Amino acid sequence: MAADPDDGGPTGAQRSDEPDPGHLPDVDELVVDGQERPSDRVPLSRERILSTALHSIDEEGLAALTMRRLGARLGVEAMSLYRYVPGREALLDGVVDALVGELDHDADVLRSPEHGWQDFLQRMAHGVRRMAIAHPKAFPLIASTPPEAPWLRPPLRSISWVETFLSGLVQQGFSDEEAVAAYRAFTSFLLGNLLLEVSQRGGAVGPLDLVDEEEPVGGLDDAPIVRRLARRLGEDRALQEFEESLESLIDRISAQVLGGSGA
Repeated sequence: MAADPDDGGPTGAQRSDEPDPGHLPDVDELVVDGQERPSDRVPLSRERILSTALHSIDEEGLAALTMRRLGARLGVEAMSLYRYVPGREALLDGVVDALVGELDHDADVLRSPEHGWQDFLQRMAHGVRRMAIAHPKAFPLIASTPPEAPWLRPPLRSISWVETFLSGLVQQGFSDEEAVAAYRAFTSFLLGNLLLEVSQRGGAVGPLDLVDEEEPVGGLDDAPIVRRLARRLGEDRALQEFEESLESLIDRISAQVLGGSGA
């Protein structure tokens, strides 16, 4: 069979520039000839996709995130994303992993209780709070997406961080039962406080979104004390309340779980 001088391939065979029907296009295959390839700027990767998805949620909210819109942000067709995330559910799971992974880069959060378990828990709690208030619209995903193991409790959704938490307390003399009890109390405290706080910062957390701070249902005509105290009620005391609640939690762990031994 004679060769085609234009492409060097056999006459009648599929040309090299024709897409293979069974081949999912790469981002570089989706550009028009002569245009700069996206990978010449920033290569498409799972990490870049998840980072962009997180930024999209931060800016527009979770409801606005679709594979098509995400592809547009990245300058590619949505089908290119499926090489790295098989669908929107997997994409959201990845966003949760990226959120929890921010703790890995928080210099103030320790991997071991270098200065005692109280300091260890305080640093971790404040690290999770920093992550939550940096991404208030994405943080509720930590509570709403299924964990990788049924016994993992939000917001510490990473097996690595749960291991860090439990091993740190065991190193400080906690029994297995005491470490698990502390884990349950700590995660319940964090989730309750932080979901309430992010709801006030634009996070979609269900029924809490129905609260309108500017105009309560029914008005204030029949609630003179609420009207008089409205300014005080609206003060942003989230950080102070968080710290006070955290101190109270640590005191309870010391008194109830450890019997006041202060291990």
